[in-house]
Amino acid sequence: MPKCLDAKSEKELPQDVRFDDEKRSDFEASLYYALGELALKKLAIKFGESWDHFDDFKRTFWKLRSPTSEYVMNHWTEDWLFCYQFLNGPNPRLIKRCCEVPANFPVTGDMVQSFLGQHTSLDQEIKAGNVYLVDHAILDGVPANVIQGQTQHVAAPLCLLYDHPEHGLIPLAIQIGQTAGQDTPIFLPSDPPLTWLLAKIWVRQAEFQAFEGLSHLLRTHLLIEVFCVSTLRQLPAVHPIYKLMTPHLRYTLEINCRGRTQLVSSEGVFIKVASTGGEGLVVLCQREYKSLTYRSLQPNLDFHDRGVTKLKGYYYKEDSLMVWDAIHSFVSGMVSLYYAGDDEVLQDSELQAWIRDITQEGFADVPNFGLASELTSREELITLLSVVIFIASAQHAATNNGQFDWCAWVPNTPCTMRCPPPTDKDGINMELIMKSLPDISQTCLEMAITWHLSRTQPDAIPLGQYVEEYFTEPQAQELIKSFQQKLQDVEKTIIKKNEGLELQYMYLCPSRMENSITI
Repeated sequence: MPKCLDAKSEKELPQDVRFDDEKRSDFEASLYYALGELALKKLAIKFGESWDHFDDFKRTFWKLRSPTSEYVMNHWTEDWLFCYQFLNGPNPRLIKRCCEVPANFPVTGDMVQSFLGQHTSLDQEIKAGNVYLVDHAILDGVPANVIQGQTQHVAAPLCLLYDHPEHGLIPLAIQIGQTAGQDTPIFLPSDPPLTWLLAKIWVRQAEFQAFEGLSHLLRTHLLIEVFCVSTLRQLPAVHPIYKLMTPHLRYTLEINCRGRTQLVSSEGVFIKVASTGGEGLVVLCQREYKSLTYRSLQPNLDFHDRGVTKLKGYYYKEDSLMVWDAIHSFVSGMVSLYYAGDDEVLQDSELQAWIRDITQEGFADVPNFGLASELTSREELITLLSVVIFIASAQHAATNNGQFDWCAWVPNTPCTMRCPPPTDKDGINMELIMKSLPDISQTCLEMAITWHLSRTQPDAIPLGQYVEEYFTEPQAQELIKSFQQKLQDVEKTIIKKNEGLELQYMYLCPSRMENSITI
């Protein structure tokens, strides 16, 4: 995985990168508050005790709730909301255009014809670019967690989606495993309601593993830690790139240390609730890391490569590109201010030491990452700095800030499954679904930790707001003001776009995302 700071706990960190007293007290108190609000003791919870019906999950909806989480509770079984989450939920980066149905997912045109309409076919819609795929192949064979002696279950579903001209994105078919065969049925929207619902639950459980372990932990927290360490090691405090980067690296080292010791360690919360806790999380992250590319971290290129540029209602994409453009414009101005030409970038020995540290130390052993160990032009530097700032602010906000909204109603995004995937479509009933979903204690812990991690931080510094004045030059201050104005314009556009929407997407409002990863 990306190299991490050599510290066993946050107490070993230098004082100038640690939480201040207010942040530390708030962080340590919030999880205890969440567990108290869920009244674990009053529920007399015992491990392994299942709920009896979906309505029973409402017992955890006391004070910990949000408008979106309540909306999800009321609409989570609807197919449109199932698909909406691939676009605007906490894991909006897996959906891609389907150029052909995978050989291990033998969906035929006859199976899905009734969902397409009379005057078209699956082949026609694939050629027209209207069919999409979400493939969780990366989860295939990941070791399953064992919680209190009970083996949990991991699956690697495939889900075929269709951008219907009238109804928007709808699901066409689900296969819960990667190996086609008699024991791996293809589930369809026309199946009995509970049968189809269980198939969708398995997809959502895979989404939990993918967004928490990969989209959130690996692709934001661990990536940015590399830049934190290299910046502190290689750039002096007077260097313009140090000044530009520092506000976007605030508190990240401490939150990552706490994450390793308190969340994903052998004694952490994740191993107590998630089907990929423990060894599974390590394997999952290592797989993703080996295939990680620098290109995939650039939103404009990533959307193009996934073939999703024409998807309607993809608010994450639309808002990401607006924020990316604002960041790129700001960084371009700052870099051009301090580097008159490409030669100055190439001749900056401190900057070159910084990029070598990042690529040869932090991102060692990534075969096809695609980031060179030398910066040869201003444009290369501008792109890299834009990527770092975008990940630390917008990308983290997109995956982190909606955790509670989409996971609080646990059946919608379960952290684990306690029974294996069904091998046929017969005999699927409410009892099986309740035995499969997280038990009462796991439900409460999932709610508590996702609330703890996604709530608004009391000392949050929004993107583009700089509390400490690192740049005193008038030209630099003008560029900062221009950046702030562009972000205000983005905010107004997002707010206007959400007017009248029953389910709003506000995670990428600049005022609601932080400069850095602090939680």
